[in-house]
Amino acid sequence: MSRLNLTRLRQMKAEQNKIAMLTAYDASFSHVLEQAGVDVILVGDSLGMVIQGQESTLPVTVDDIIYHCRNVVRGSEKVFVIADMPFMSYANEGQAIANAARLMAEGGAQMVKLEGGAVMASTVEQLTARGIPVCAHLGLLPQSVHRVGGYRVQGRDAETAEQLILDAITLQDAGADMLVLECVPAVLTAKVTKALTIPVIGIGAGSICDGQVLVLYDMLGLTPGKRPRFSYDFLADTGTIQSAISKYVADVKSGEFPTLEQQF
Repeated sequence: MSRLNLTRLRQMKAEQNKIAMLTAYDASFSHVLEQAGVDVILVGDSLGMVIQGQESTLPVTVDDIIYHCRNVVRGSEKVFVIADMPFMSYANEGQAIANAARLMAEGGAQMVKLEGGAVMASTVEQLTARGIPVCAHLGLLPQSVHRVGGYRVQGRDAETAEQLILDAITLQDAGADMLVLECVPAVLTAKVTKALTIPVIGIGAGSICDGQVLVLYDMLGLTPGKRPRFSYDFLADTGTIQSAISKYVADVKSGEFPTLEQQF
């Protein structure tokens, strides 16, 4: 059975068929997510916090992502699998190419995700020229959390909003095949989604985009401490993990998630 591919993901955008994405880090959850109808699994560097108990994503290594990506791939057959490129694993183009190649060849990923605006365009260009699909990531960038002073909504003023739109277009022109927008105002997400031909996936970015992603442990209410405002505890409403994930998929597909309470 073949996996979902980029051609189909682009078709889903064109057909306005919402893309349901969640993070996962092991074979068991990978299987459950696939059975529940999740389209895309992100092997996120969020594993540093929810699996390893780190204070941020920064300590996660390429070897960590490879290990967890292998497990996710073994547990699934149909889902599209994206691997995060960890902090400083793509500091220059040569390093980015070498590490992205490992994530695909050793980890089994179909795409890599990296954070950053137009400054990353040449890196994206070099990766895609070598057949490595790239998902860009704009808005709140967890790997830059110390620089921006915490986990804050991005793009609230006209200048930064315009820059984000320009960054998104530049990254698409450089070859990016997908974009994740995190913690930006819903009105800005709608503008970016309209401006791009590639799928735009939101997390705390409103409902007017091509799909949604959440950290699995957040949407199951398992993450210690305060849950992010943009998340929702689907397990509390449904009672079982399988039904919680199925409800998430259904609500993303229908546009019922996120509600106004989960956006800015």
